[in-house]
Amino acid sequence: MRINVRGIVTGIKHVTRVMVRMGLGSILCTSSISGLMGGLGPHPYSISKFTILGIVKSVTSELCRTGVIINCISPALIPTSMVIRQITEIYGDVPKEKEKVAEIINGVGELKGANCEEIDVAKAALYLASDEAKYVTGHNLVVDGGFNTYKSLSFPSMSS
Repeated sequence: MRINVRGIVTGIKHVTRVMVRMGLGSILCTSSISGLMGGLGPHPYSISKFTILGIVKSVTSELCRTGVIINCISPALIPTSMVIRQITEIYGDVPKEKEKVAEIINGVGELKGANCEEIDVAKAALYLASDEAKYVTGHNLVVDGGFNTYKSLSFPSMSS
């Protein structure tokens, strides 16, 4: 909560002092798909990520009148070293080999033939910070290959 919530609020507070005076600027916050759906992470983490989305929406209402835009990016799990370490610590029953954990993380994706990578989030950030997104504010750009859009029921095959 200290990093994900207080850090976001403090960062916005300090950067807007300069941006509002200039009458322009772009603020990007990072949430997670854990901030869109319950049950994807430990409760404190998920609650903090839900809160970031609320902060962005709330602050947008004020910043719109100043020329400053603020947006959020919510990525899916990415098998970075930090994520792999955290998953092995939280879930003791997962394999300890980094490659196996990365395989598990990549296996939860929905978009066939693609995995979420750091570059995908970086490209989303570049778009939101660019002039191409000059009229996009208060938005949460979800980079998850469709993960949060649906859940399918795993009914048995109905072959005759």
